[in-house]
Amino acid sequence: MNRFSYFGAILIFFVLFHVQSLTGQEKDLMYGKTPKEFSPYDNFQKAYKYYFLEPVEFLGAGREKPEPKDLKEVRIGFLGPLEGSPIVSLGKQMLNGCMMAIDEANAKGGYKGIPYKLMVHNDVGLWGAAANEVVQMDDEKVWAWLGSIDDIVSHVALRATLKMEMMMVNTGDPDPTFTETSIPWLIRVISDDRQSGYALASYIYEKMGHDRVAVIRSNDRYGRVGIMEYSGVATRFGHPMIIEERFENGETDFSLQLKNIKESNPDAILIWGNAKESALILKQIRAMGMKQPVYGSDRMVSSEFLKIAGKVAEGVVTTCQYNPDADNPALKEFQKNYNKKYGEKAEVFAVHAYDGMNLIIKAIEKVGLNRVLIRDVLSDLKTFQGYQGISGTITLDGSWNDMGEIFMAKVQNGSFKFSKSPSLGFKRHSGTKNSY
Repeated sequence: MNRFSYFGAILIFFVLFHVQSLTGQEKDLMYGKTPKEFSPYDNFQKAYKYYFLEPVEFLGAGREKPEPKDLKEVRIGFLGPLEGSPIVSLGKQMLNGCMMAIDEANAKGGYKGIPYKLMVHNDVGLWGAAANEVVQMDDEKVWAWLGSIDDIVSHVALRATLKMEMMMVNTGDPDPTFTETSIPWLIRVISDDRQSGYALASYIYEKMGHDRVAVIRSNDRYGRVGIMEYSGVATRFGHPMIIEERFENGETDFSLQLKNIKESNPDAILIWGNAKESALILKQIRAMGMKQPVYGSDRMVSSEFLKIAGKVAEGVVTTCQYNPDADNPALKEFQKNYNKKYGEKAEVFAVHAYDGMNLIIKAIEKVGLNRVLIRDVLSDLKTFQGYQGISGTITLDGSWNDMGEIFMAKVQNGSFKFSKSPSLGFKRHSGTKNSY
C-alpha cells in the first residue's frame, strides 16, 4: 500500500467512525423529549456533538466515609419560599408534601429506628441568601435536601450545594437551563418548561390551528426563560409571537399592555405568570371586550387562579405536570390524607415534593448515611428509572431532568379537566382553524 492509499484508508475509517457515532447519538437522543422537528437547524445540518445526553460523573472521594454512630435524628434539608415571596402559597404546598413523606417514613420506624427530621429554610429570591441557607444546611449535617421553586434561588443554591457536596433534589423549578449546568449533585423531579412549551405550541398551532398569538408574561426569569422554548417552537411552526408584553409581579393594572395586544388583533392570547396576576389579566382581557381563546402557563392550575378569575376562567387551557384525576390508588390516598391534614387540596408542588422526598428517603435506606453514596443512587439513571410516584412514572434524561408526561388542563364548569397533551411534532393540516 502506498503512502496516499494508507492515509486514504485512515481518512475513510475516521469518517465512517464519526458517522456511526453520530447515528448512535441521534438514535438515543432523548434530551427533554425534544422531537427531532423541534431541534434547531436539524433538518439542514446534523450537529457535530449533542450535549446533555450522558450524565456527568462525580469522581471525587467520600464514598469510603463510615456511617456516624449515636445519631438521634436523620436530617434532610428543605429550601422554599415560605415568607416574603410572591409564591409563598407554592412553597407551603411543597413543604406540606415533604412533611407528608417524612411523617409516613417515621411512622414506619424511620431509618433503623432513628427518626427523620426536616430542617426547614426559607428563600426570598435573593441571590446571596440561597447560598447562605445551603451553607447552614451543611452546618446542620443534613444528608440531602429538597428545593426550591424560584429560578434564581435554585441556580445559586445549586452552586453552593456543589461546594458542600450535598445532593439536591429539585421538585419546583421548571427552568429548562437548570439541569444544563451539568453539576452532578442534582436531579429534578418535575417536568420543565421546555416540555410544557412544546405541548402548548403543539396544542395552540397544530390542534387549534391558530396563526396570530399574542403573549403577555411576567418580567422575571420564570417568564423570560419559561416562554423561550415555546417561542422557539412557535417560530418553527411558522407563527412567531406577534407581540410580547410584560408585567411585574404584584402589578394589578394591565390596561396599557392589553391595549397594545388588542391593537395587534391576535386570534389567541397566551399568559405566562403566577396564578394571581394571570387571573387578574384574564379578567381585564374580558372586561376590555376581547373574546379570543386564552392559554396559560402551568402555574394557573391552582385553586387561587380559579377563585380570583371566577366565571371568566371558563375555557382557559394550560399545561400541568401530572394528572390529578389519574386512576392511581397511591395518589388518591395521598390526596385524601393531605386534605384531612391541611384542610386544602393537594396541588402540583405538594405532589412532586412528596415524590422527591420519598426518593431521598429510599436512597438513604438503600445505601445508608453517606452523602456521596446517596448522590450515586439518586443520580444513577438505572436505579429509579421508571419509578412509580404519585405524580406518575419518573424517568430522567441524561441531564437528570424529569421527562414525565405533560397534560393539558382546561377549565370546564369551574374546575380543571385534564387530558393527554398532543403528540409532539409537525403534522400536515389544512390550515383551517378548529372551533374552540
